[in-house]
Amino acid sequence: TPDAPQLPEKLAATIRLNSDLQEQFTAFYNREDTFSLGVCNGCQLFGLLGWVPFAGVSAEQQPRFVRNRSGRFESRWTTVKVASSPAIMLDGMQELVFGIHVDHGEGRLHFPDADIARQVHEQRLAPLFFVDDDAKPTERYPFNPNGSPGGIAGLCSADGRHLAMMPHPERAFLGWQAHWLPEELQGLDVSPWLKMFQNAYAWCCR
Repeated sequence: TPDAPQLPEKLAATIRLNSDLQEQFTAFYNREDTFSLGVCNGCQLFGLLGWVPFAGVSAEQQPRFVRNRSGRFESRWTTVKVASSPAIMLDGMQELVFGIHVDHGEGRLHFPDADIARQVHEQRLAPLFFVDDDAKPTERYPFNPNGSPGGIAGLCSADGRHLAMMPHPERAFLGWQAHWLPEELQGLDVSPWLKMFQNAYAWCCR
């Protein structure tokens, strides 16, 4: 039913209500030799757990990902732009504008607290944005499939180790996975999204 708890909500509740699990997740989050990527449901979970944009925010103030403004599940090929941010997996990808998959019904970023929204922008913790045909961040549908304010498509932690994003880079790192490519990119073997995973490998090997 529409009011039934969704998987991310169930997972978040399970973690929060189990002291052993909560301790393990907190220890992982705080370790300086770990990183994490939450995509789609994982992005929603990161918000519910308070992993992005920063820890210590009350449940009432915590940014979260809620039902799409369209009121329905959105499965489409859209375009995002990578912004300058601390996110380690997006290192060196600033200003990239490229297509990517989205598949979600609850992807609209909601800021209960305007001051936290301000801090996100000031600290560059919004690492990518849905954009229009002029590569400008937008709230216009269907360029922005969920209605997130300012076109925000994800959040990251201040140290860059934890990245939450609604679009699916793991479904778009090979050329044949792209629903559409401009003529000059036809026959592309790998897409720019592969660099995210190369960055993760490089970070682990540093």
